[in-house]
Amino acid sequence: MKWRGEAFVLFLLAVCTAVSSPGQERQSPVTADTNVSAEDLITQPVGANWTSYNGDYTGRRYSSLHEINAANVAQLRAAWVFHPGNSQRLEATPVVFRGIMYVTSANDVFALDARTGRVLWRYQRPVSSGLLDDAAAHKNRGVAVWQNFVYTETDDAHLLCLDARSGGLRWDVVYADKAKHYGATSAPLVVKGAVIVGTSGGDSGVRGFVAAYDALTGQLKWRLWTIPGPGEFGSSSWPGDSYLHGGGTTWMPGTYDPEFDTLYWTTSNAAPDFVGDSRPGDDLYTSCVLAIDPNTGKLRWHFQFTPHDLYDYDANETPVLLDVKEDGTVRHLLVQANRNGFFYVLDRSDGKFLRATSFVDKLNWAKGVDASGRPLLSGRIPTREGTLICPGINGATNWFSPSYNPNTGLFYVMALESCNLFLASPRPFVQGETYYNTGTKLPPDEHPQKILLALSVADGKTAWRYPQVGQGDSWGGTLTTAGGLVFFGDDASSLEAVEATTGHAFWHFNTGQRISASPMTYAVDGVQYVTICAGSDVFSFALPY
Repeated sequence: MKWRGEAFVLFLLAVCTAVSSPGQERQSPVTADTNVSAEDLITQPVGANWTSYNGDYTGRRYSSLHEINAANVAQLRAAWVFHPGNSQRLEATPVVFRGIMYVTSANDVFALDARTGRVLWRYQRPVSSGLLDDAAAHKNRGVAVWQNFVYTETDDAHLLCLDARSGGLRWDVVYADKAKHYGATSAPLVVKGAVIVGTSGGDSGVRGFVAAYDALTGQLKWRLWTIPGPGEFGSSSWPGDSYLHGGGTTWMPGTYDPEFDTLYWTTSNAAPDFVGDSRPGDDLYTSCVLAIDPNTGKLRWHFQFTPHDLYDYDANETPVLLDVKEDGTVRHLLVQANRNGFFYVLDRSDGKFLRATSFVDKLNWAKGVDASGRPLLSGRIPTREGTLICPGINGATNWFSPSYNPNTGLFYVMALESCNLFLASPRPFVQGETYYNTGTKLPPDEHPQKILLALSVADGKTAWRYPQVGQGDSWGGTLTTAGGLVFFGDDASSLEAVEATTGHAFWHFNTGQRISASPMTYAVDGVQYVTICAGSDVFSFALPY
């Protein structure tokens, strides 16, 4: 791994000052007030605290903080760097409450002084063996907090409850069977005293679900299967026992609307990938957003972005909740930039499709979207010889976070212009193997490019574009603030800041490592910080004192 200048110096400083010694579970107890109330979680937009994976329940990743703004962002400097170890590809978004930061690395959880990066406690747990696909890479995207507890999912689909003051384990619930190749990569979400979790493993042939556990006791409250069983609505797509291996996993956190008391959770592609003969029809509820009653787990409505998905276009991108004025009335919207290349706007009260527009130029799997929201297919499907299909296997965007700024009315998303040769080769499900049928190749003349886009929610048009310099292989998301800025992990290993209205570049810091996470911001003692995980390190930035 190559390190560059100031990133290397800061890394050494972090190793010397911020990492607990091997085997040490807690360095010192937390003395600050860690009690997170239901009101703290409902607060929007976030300010000093960043209380969940996306900041607040809306998924907007918009902060009311404005100490860092267009006039001074060029002065931003690294305040501290923390090296947790145990991972070369951190994907977590830290959570901060009253000056304490909680961040994950594989199955380890750390509490840090958010002003300095000093370790307050560490919960250690070995990584698991016998896993497949993303779970086998031990990816973990963060924690949830509630009252005096911290919740995290492990690579082998355990839900853990830790004491926020000491890191001590309160309870440990196995919520999916790793022997069936379930795993977990998401951050949990706490809603109304319940911890909501999902699973990974769709490409390993599992049956997806969303589940809720009592936040105090760890008792199961409800479970919603995303692949219908025999006799249930939508089961015609799943003949025989194919429903047991249909995918539709729920490996990213959802969003929540307290006014409608509705949880919005998204699902992955159908399994097997690339060949749909064994799963005729639409393959509900894969590649969907699900509106769920958080009290019972009952499905209120669903919208499917890619029926009978043959392209691995899962819908696990964040469903963002917005309230906007249209024709003199306030519309309650759910918007998503989907992996399939279309930007969708739905009425979140009932799931009614309102509009969709393409946000990438390289899009040939569909000709458009009809008035009901269904794609107008082009006829391009994976074949044994290979078919050029756009967007490619990584999608027009992916799980890394978008953001929305209510002051500009713009939605910020990192897009990818790329195509792949999609190949198909039918094979049966085999326990212990991934369920790909079969894969993709990058054409020799294809040059993927990442582009930061600002999309108008009003009409879906691109307000501005900021093309990236790189190989198109970064996985950094976005953050926007009341300071009129958009922060994002770019395609050249830097955290960047641009003007929210125009995309004008103001500042960047090269971390020396590929970014596979999304930035967040918080404040302690009136000082605003911006933090992102990059490679194996956590970087936190502030204005000079």
